Amino acid sequence: MKLIGMIGGMSWESTALYYQLVNQLVRDREGGLHSARCIVYSVDFAVIEQMQVQGRWDEAGVILADAAKALEGAGADFVMLCTNTMHKVAAQVQESISIPFLHLADTTANAALSAGTDVLGFLGTDFSMSDTFYRDKLTERGLKVIVPDEPERKLVHNIIYSELCVGIIREESREVYRRIIRNLVAEGAQGIILGCTEIELLVGQEDSPVPVFPTTRLHCEAAVDHALDDALVAR
Repeated sequence: MKLIGMIGGMSWESTALYYQLVNQLVRDREGGLHSARCIVYSVDFAVIEQMQVQGRWDEAGVILADAAKALEGAGADFVMLCTNTMHKVAAQVQESISIPFLHLADTTANAALSAGTDVLGFLGTDFSMSDTFYRDKLTERGLKVIVPDEPERKLVHNIIYSELCVGIIREESREVYRRIIRNLVAEGAQGIILGCTEIELLVGQEDSPVPVFPTTRLHCEAAVDHALDDALVAR
């Protein structure tokens, strides 16, 4: 089994989900008492969040690149970045290491294409929804991506940062997300990307009339595939 390098801590609530999922998936596939071989490098999210707000993405990229290099130095066979938003600096991270980097948007696109969905609604932080760094990876694969309007983007974003990142789960917020999902479906979305790791703590398939693509689970499934497969993903 290959050694998974995980860059986490953005927030640690979602990193805990990543750790839980990769271990559950290994146990389910290998049976018995098997668990994942992994190393988690957890950063201080308060520092990263301030850099996000201030637009200091290159500086944040340096921190994450250093984390990736530390994981490589510790023996990781490949690296995964346990956050959607910080894939804005994915190229910076990938260029800092010589081992494979498992890009979250690629695993999401693969799942959407396999399901035959061409038009996808995207929920995530406002950084991810307003920018194109994530959506571009999907449109390059022939997928159309639609996002909520600005007021709804702000609602989605604020719930992530003020509630989900600190472990608060509110039924009222779940209803807000359900309404926004319905609006995206009314605009033509055939599937919904849960494009922020914390979102999966709040809503799932039962909250959507169309298929959902939980990026955390999809990323973890791909990581376990690579960890258990002799033919590691090409960089």
